[in-house]
Amino acid sequence: MKKQFVKSKPVVKVTFNPAADVVNGGSEVIVLGDFNNWNPELGLNLKKQKDGSFKGILELETGNEFQFKYLVDGTNWINDTEADAFVASPYGEANGVVSTIA
Repeated sequence: MKKQFVKSKPVVKVTFNPAADVVNGGSEVIVLGDFNNWNPELGLNLKKQKDGSFKGILELETGNEFQFKYLVDGTNWINDTEADAFVASPYGEANGVVSTIA
């Protein structure tokens, strides 16, 4: 996961890029989190790369921390190993956190 703070507006471009081994051979990866109300219809569909990883960019408002996870093939919830932090979720597993605080 990489972040780029945009000087011209209050957003951070976050590149989500889970590696092939993280998605464990999955064919579809969606980013879900606080920023899209955990709604698969509003999720960011990541594009599969030649090396088997997935990639996509979201612009998130600065000054916040957002919980998120990857939904792989509609059934497997996976955390990003490069998340800024991890917090407990109500479902017994941790969620990743992306921070847009400068």
